[in-house]
Amino acid sequence: MRNSLKAAMLGLALLLPAAGQAAPPAVKPTIVLVHGAFADASGWNDVVTKLSRDGYTVIAAANPLRDLKSDAQSVSALVKSINGPVVLVGHSYGGEVITEAANGQSNVTALVYVAAFLPEAGESAKSLSAKFPGATLGEALSTVTLPDGDEDLYIQPAKFHAQFAADVPAAKAALMAASQRPITGRALSDMATAPTWKRLPSYVIYGTADRNVPAQVEAFMAARAQARKTVVVEGGSHALLVSQPAKVAALIEDAASAR
Repeated sequence: MRNSLKAAMLGLALLLPAAGQAAPPAVKPTIVLVHGAFADASGWNDVVTKLSRDGYTVIAAANPLRDLKSDAQSVSALVKSINGPVVLVGHSYGGEVITEAANGQSNVTALVYVAAFLPEAGESAKSLSAKFPGATLGEALSTVTLPDGDEDLYIQPAKFHAQFAADVPAAKAALMAASQRPITGRALSDMATAPTWKRLPSYVIYGTADRNVPAQVEAFMAARAQARKTVVVEGGSHALLVSQPAKVAALIEDAASAR
């Protein structure tokens, strides 16, 4: 009996840090970045560079932009494949996607919204963007009719700079316009079902000159979600991931390191 007790105490001692020795550092979460409409994963490039330099594993996911349910399932499958904690980051419509994708995922530790939607159940990107005045996206769109009767929506190249990325150099905005990914009308109208920001810590950054998701809408959503931290960029456009990568990366790191 005495020998068994000694063995158990020895085993416990091996598991505990020695006196004066620091506990092992916490595992850094994997950062999953989800782009929104009229963008692609390359929009995160400068954010990825900063996070990677700071020791984070980063995945810039491809968001299909077809419908909310299947888009969220795509991101959810990616999250399930990751061992360890995950911070989900969404831009624009990507905010809706990460909100749905986090449902039932025990390894998601925080949600970060970059000029993004934080929907309540029954809300859509379309309904939220019209909640307060200021959005001018509808006037800037062109459409392509799809075989199933839905429409792919694009921002007209001539209007892209002013509408989407006014604080990005014109030459870069022109490249973004040429490579933009369309979103279906259905995806913008699909209603959210799982407001996971009610149980997960949320972080928000938005610009005061956003013409896709007006600042008043962003402020309303951030307050409703009781966001742990909200960063407001004066004069910031909808394309903060491109124009303000350092500020976006800093907020993501705040979310990743919070306890």
